[in-house]
Amino acid sequence: MTNHSFSNRDLSVLWHPCTQMKDHETFPIIPIKKGQGVWLEDFDGNRYLDAISSWWVNLFGHANPYINAALKDQLDTLEHVIFAGFTHESAIKLAEKLVEVTPEGLNRCFYADNGSAAVEVALKMSFHYWRNKSSQTQKTKFITLENSYHGETLGALAVGNVPLYKETYAPLLMDVITVPGPDCYHREAGESWAAYSSRRFELMENALRDHAETVCAVIIEPLVQCAGNMRMYDPIYLKLLRGACDKYNVHLIADEIAVGFGRTGTLFACEQAAITPDFMCLSKGLTGGYLPLSAVLTTNDIYQAFYDDYQKLTAFLHSHSYTGNALACRAALATLEIFQQRDIIANNKTLAKLMAKAAARFYDHPHVAEVRQTGMIVAIEMVKNKHTREPYPWQERRGLRVYQYALSKGVLLRPLGNVIYFMPPYIINEDEIRLMAEVAWDGIQQAVKD
Repeated sequence: MTNHSFSNRDLSVLWHPCTQMKDHETFPIIPIKKGQGVWLEDFDGNRYLDAISSWWVNLFGHANPYINAALKDQLDTLEHVIFAGFTHESAIKLAEKLVEVTPEGLNRCFYADNGSAAVEVALKMSFHYWRNKSSQTQKTKFITLENSYHGETLGALAVGNVPLYKETYAPLLMDVITVPGPDCYHREAGESWAAYSSRRFELMENALRDHAETVCAVIIEPLVQCAGNMRMYDPIYLKLLRGACDKYNVHLIADEIAVGFGRTGTLFACEQAAITPDFMCLSKGLTGGYLPLSAVLTTNDIYQAFYDDYQKLTAFLHSHSYTGNALACRAALATLEIFQQRDIIANNKTLAKLMAKAAARFYDHPHVAEVRQTGMIVAIEMVKNKHTREPYPWQERRGLRVYQYALSKGVLLRPLGNVIYFMPPYIINEDEIRLMAEVAWDGIQQAVKD
């Protein structure tokens, strides 16, 4: 079988995510035959370095032998069981491990199926908490940041703020309070990330002061707004936000779905501000890129607000058919065991330095406005005019040109608009980092030449 034959079969029956399917009339879809380490291989024998971890999920490479072995063992024992009234060893062990490794005070774990579902769970739990705890039925609102992204189910979409995803569905969405964010791309010349993030926090403080009586929670992506063009900010903002949420009696939801599990230089981004949120949403890298699973970690105080006699009708009635799936839980356990067995965070710091070195040449590129990095995430923002930061018209799809060029050279670099970014698996080596950066450089050269 060839790429062409599989592509034709695909296009006759499938509808792909985040895709204008008409594009594939001129740009063939790529069928993947197998994966190994950081590499993917198609049916024509072409190989692609997975520089974006297959949408940020893959931590330790494709076909990782340790995770493979754990899944094979689990498959011979239990694939799945209803999680209402039943439990199993892998779900228990995983919850115990997540309570152990997440910030202190997060000691209850609720499973869901994916990142959007985790956000929905956290939003509902926060709203329901205020009703159960103190009958504060006026608390119905959420505060979110501009340029934020939290998923694409309706609740998650409502608390996001990327127009591309949200505007079409606006009539279906609940109203939220949107606050200008701490995105350091907009800082003044010579202003530090910490100074800018602190200054921008005044806008959040004002919103909390004005709306605290009606607000359930603030939801935030710690340190990096990933789908929002990989925009970044300083941990001081999280520290200030935790203090303000306590002051105004509002929950803090940390959406660590994309940034958790080592992406930002610590196991969880919240660690860099030494804070504990009221809810932490986890998914993506949780299973090492193997199976859909998410978890919401929360506190005993929140758990106890739902714990009562059945007749009080305070229970949290939210469910998914595959809640606590045994195979997914076992993959997640194996992933956390790899962190435990090897000093992944220390090794990532070495890799992050190599990525910074490889990206250094982009600082002086005449069509790059900024190179920014947080841990294992590097973003390169292409612009029409470096000095004014005038962007290219989105209709020109310059980032797509980089993507197409990179694929022709064996590197998967799927852009966010005109932002090219690196978010590779943690097993990437120095030569592969160099290749990733060289192809990105040449791809940008091709994309901006006219």
